[in-house]
Amino acid sequence: MGSHGDEYSSASSVKNPTIKFTKLFINGEFVDSVSGKTFETIDPRTGEVIARIAEGDKEDIDFAVKAARHAFDHGPWPRLSGSERGRIMMKFADLLEEHAEELAALDTIDAGKLFSVGKAVDIPHAISCLRYYAGAADKVHGKVLKMSRELHGYTLLEPIGVVGHIIPWNFPTVLLFVKVSPALAAGCTMVVKPAEQTPLSALYYAHLAKLAGIPDGVLNVVTGFGPTAGAAVSSHMDIDAVSFTGSPEVGRKVMQAAAESNLKVVSLELGGKSPLIIFDDADLDMAAELAILGILFNKGEACVASSRVYVQEGIYDELVKKLVEKAKAWVVGDPFDPKVQQGPQVDRKQFERILSYIEHGKREGATLLTGGKPMAQNGYYIEPTIFADVKEEMLIAKDEIFGPVMALAKLKTIEEAIKKANSTRYGLAAGIVTKDLNVANTVSRSVRAGTIWINCYFAFDIDCPFGGYKMSGFGRDYGLEALHKYLQVKSVVTPLYNTPWL
Repeated sequence: MGSHGDEYSSASSVKNPTIKFTKLFINGEFVDSVSGKTFETIDPRTGEVIARIAEGDKEDIDFAVKAARHAFDHGPWPRLSGSERGRIMMKFADLLEEHAEELAALDTIDAGKLFSVGKAVDIPHAISCLRYYAGAADKVHGKVLKMSRELHGYTLLEPIGVVGHIIPWNFPTVLLFVKVSPALAAGCTMVVKPAEQTPLSALYYAHLAKLAGIPDGVLNVVTGFGPTAGAAVSSHMDIDAVSFTGSPEVGRKVMQAAAESNLKVVSLELGGKSPLIIFDDADLDMAAELAILGILFNKGEACVASSRVYVQEGIYDELVKKLVEKAKAWVVGDPFDPKVQQGPQVDRKQFERILSYIEHGKREGATLLTGGKPMAQNGYYIEPTIFADVKEEMLIAKDEIFGPVMALAKLKTIEEAIKKANSTRYGLAAGIVTKDLNVANTVSRSVRAGTIWINCYFAFDIDCPFGGYKMSGFGRDYGLEALHKYLQVKSVVTPLYNTPWL
């Protein structure tokens, strides 16, 4: 390991990566949009334009779907053995590894993500995703059935077809590969619509996919806006399944479009308002660390951010003091600097949205303990913000803010903790901090959320299914459950020799 100075010098050398790919990637080629239109992608550190990107819309989605459909119906990808698909996916992962620094830098200038975290966490996670599902590609098989009559039956697992992936902007690399990897392993072809805020890395991944040997038409990337390109994916008659991560409002539109077109299979991850419940017996230092990390990691732009923190009254005052100290010491600044812990919010719209929620919190009577203002510098930086005395009916307790804003409240009993944790329309994740196994088990079984972390937070693993309850959506990413989202079950039945089958 080098010194911090060495790391910063290395980071400085990629602060302005060359933008190599700005066109749509359809059928193995980079092409202009049909309309010829482009849009600006902005550096949130400065508000300045990085590059102009091809703006795809319905016609471009049509071309991409046509390429994906031809690749599925007539191309080699679904017909390759699972081991051969896995071999190509492994090569794809190796190429990500070779270009990790450049890829991390693209997400830093496009999304404001910490370069050090991108290089150490996001890119390696994407590589692990590819390798995990590459290893699963040759293990997709059905079952021989024990039929109740004189029949021989078995099931086949077959790729679902052409898949549309709509990717959000907060984890542009991780969430692309969380969706693309199992779909590739299953033998599907696909159209990827990255977020308009963060198109750069997705286009680079399309280039690397071709270098790895993924056949033309299997992985297409159409950059553009949600109401045009995204809507065209959701409503397309020749897309068989769509996977979307984003807001509940847009998730509803995706479902509606899927229902009104060809009843395509839909999986949705729609964010959360995740509670972190800290009981009196908790290790104070660990609890404070988890609470701060839970809301400030990735500048609060995380679907599972622990934005509601409930603390039992016996340790409340002492813990609040520690949280405020940590928030004030949190380093906000240039995401290429390894000493920095929080970069800028993704764009001006999100920056202003977060600030408006902070104003709501003040007006509704929550106590602002620290932060609450934009930083006095260029770009979309916001101070780490903590509100206390937050009531359940306040907007900052109900809505997913997607920023560095913590809502604190005091608890008395376990029953109150469970009730407050469940008093949300969301149900994506929750955290519990306690040394009492009975408390941990009781609360984890009672909180309605897809993932419960006990004495940890952000403890993701590729083998551990992830998804939501309630308005946080349905369907699971990670694990073999994700692979099965992209497979159809076909039953095959034949009568046994000379046996009547009616």
